Amino acid sequence: MADTHRGGMGVEIRRRAATHLAAPPPTRASALGVPDSGPQQWHRGMTLVATISLFIGTRAAWTTAMASSPPVAAVISVCYASILVCAVLALLVRTRRALIRVDAAVLVTAVALVICGYLLDHAGTDEAALTSQAADQILHGRPVYGQPWPWLFDTHGVGITKTMSGGADYTYGYPPLTALLAAPVHAVLHSTAAATLVPTLALLASSVLLWFLLPAPWRSAATAVCLGFGLLPHYAYAGYPAVTALALLVPVVVRWPSTGEGGHLGAGGVLRAACLGAACAAQQLAWFLAPFLLIGLYAVRRGELGPRRALAVTARYTATAALTWSAANAYFAVQDFPAWLHGILLPLEQKAILHGQGVMGISYYFTDGSSRLDYYSYGSQLLLLGLLTATVLFVRRLGPALTVLPWLAFYLATRSQDGYFLMMTPLWLAAAATVPAAAFATAWQPRLPRLTGRRAKAVVAAGLLAPALACVVIAAGSPPPLRMSLTPHFARHGSRVGVTAIDVRAVNTTGTALEPHFASRTGQGASNWWTIASGPAVLGPHASADYRVEPEGGFRAMPRGHGPGSYLIAVTGTPMTITSARIAVATSGAGT
Repeated sequence: MADTHRGGMGVEIRRRAATHLAAPPPTRASALGVPDSGPQQWHRGMTLVATISLFIGTRAAWTTAMASSPPVAAVISVCYASILVCAVLALLVRTRRALIRVDAAVLVTAVALVICGYLLDHAGTDEAALTSQAADQILHGRPVYGQPWPWLFDTHGVGITKTMSGGADYTYGYPPLTALLAAPVHAVLHSTAAATLVPTLALLASSVLLWFLLPAPWRSAATAVCLGFGLLPHYAYAGYPAVTALALLVPVVVRWPSTGEGGHLGAGGVLRAACLGAACAAQQLAWFLAPFLLIGLYAVRRGELGPRRALAVTARYTATAALTWSAANAYFAVQDFPAWLHGILLPLEQKAILHGQGVMGISYYFTDGSSRLDYYSYGSQLLLLGLLTATVLFVRRLGPALTVLPWLAFYLATRSQDGYFLMMTPLWLAAAATVPAAAFATAWQPRLPRLTGRRAKAVVAAGLLAPALACVVIAAGSPPPLRMSLTPHFARHGSRVGVTAIDVRAVNTTGTALEPHFASRTGQGASNWWTIASGPAVLGPHASADYRVEPEGGFRAMPRGHGPGSYLIAVTGTPMTITSARIAVATSGAGT
């Protein structure tokens, strides 16, 4: 009886908090049945910020359209007028209902601009090329996973993911749902436009859905985050399957602590679970959010229902998600289980070349390299485990940020580009608007002996994160495995000065045999692999050797001026290491 009473009180607290968040407190005027005092000023601010966000990237789209599709440019010009009018109305309308109509006009304008953007740019990148080929394979009953498609990357502008072992990935490395959705569209369009149309439509649908699900003052913020700022639409145009996963996660995250209230999933809970499973079948990023949601759901329900009923409702939710995920993957798993399993796990185990804005940049951009790059990956995994443990221990404190926590781990990974963070930002907004801290007031937390007071909890939290930090220190502080001295050979091609070959004297300073692969780097990113014209494939422990390496095509242009310069990098896959050496540019610009 005591547990039930506490659970009832918890439900009531959460309902009151949600009602307080969704609707402003009644004024004396509204209580008397006369018009209220008008919209809240911060609601006007949200609308105005969303309106301003639509300017970002619109001029570039209009310029492109004027050269290639004047009717689209005309629509964009009308959108400009709509932006200006909405900005005026956002500051002038006198009632909340009128401001909501302005919010709707901002949303319609944003949708129109995204559609115009898609019409101008729908060829996609490597993500779209792979998904389009996978869709074609599905239509013809051919295998999707484990099939290399190197010809897709012969097209100019289609990037490729290089691996630290000196190769590249030419296979499909995502769960199959986005390709399944693209298959019927591909049957009609017969191009990568099918693979870009699916995420674009998914983004538009989820943006409109989120707009309706959020409390009125937050709706324009959803428009700005999903469709404004020039961020997510470009990932959709590029064909990223992660956009499809994002769209499916929106209904999962909105008011997620209410899932399973009273011990019953209901139609809404089943739908949320199915969407979570489908999101996990669309792209791997959803995998990282799922355990945080399940931990949070169990803790909230246990505070309401007790351990047995909370476990039962969480198990039903998890089983529904798992069944949905299995249904999307079943055909491919039966067709070739090892290839399917390797394909969906590929991004986690491929050892792709360093890239991103995270701490791996210490070893890639700011020092001469590291002989222990694997420790960045260890740190990322330990941080994820530490955050999961912290969520279990301190869910009442961390619950409101549960949709943000999973992405912290990517900052420590060897692949830590900003897309891993920003593509899920609409979920951050959904939680901020619909998941108040009061929803976790009665959530269950394990009681640890002698763990009382803020200082003790801070020590525990620091202890959970310390192993990850230690791994980062080891990776960043380790010296490069090779000591390299370079003798470049220069030539002039027209007005460009570049390198035709580099003689490398390499000394292995470690006790491990290394198989180096060479590339060049100017700024961020690396070139295609250089050819080893002479030199051993494997450099033994503490051995030295002379290499001659040549760039792809026999010529690599060197930057001019006083920029960061160019570097020759030598990488190995097992263990993961990198060594960088600056290429000194010849003052004469030619000769050897």
